[in-house]
Amino acid sequence: MGAVTATGQLTVGELARRSGVAVSTIHFYETKGLIEGWRTSGNQRRYARSVLRRVAVIRIAQRAGIPLTTIKDYLDQIPTDRPLNAADWRQLTKSWQALLDERIESLMQLRNQFDRCIGCGCLSLADCPLRNPEDRLAAEGAGPRLLVRPEEQAV
Repeated sequence: MGAVTATGQLTVGELARRSGVAVSTIHFYETKGLIEGWRTSGNQRRYARSVLRRVAVIRIAQRAGIPLTTIKDYLDQIPTDRPLNAADWRQLTKSWQALLDERIESLMQLRNQFDRCIGCGCLSLADCPLRNPEDRLAAEGAGPRLLVRPEEQAV
């Protein structure tokens, strides 16, 4: 089991335990550049206590469906020598508001249309001819054309 070192640094096991994620997740976050650690002279991983808050932000953002690349872009703007603070959190929520609003709108559309149609283009249910006469959406491309935003469509 991991431990907090005498200098207050966290071992990988302690960081995993206190943040509620698996050790493999800690390693994954580090590989993706979301958090930083270092190796001791004995080749053991160590992390600053401030990494705990970064892991919490990553978990919250992932739960909201924010891509890891977007999370990384934000975290790259915050100095790693200190914990994220209230001002950082306000900026984060402000910068992700539009992204979350789009996600909510998309999920609400999916919820409201889920039982009627898959979005035309991939499955034909009984009412698709009403929403997509003569399969006119096929000219726009493959897939669920009514439920996927244009920027998400495969080219």
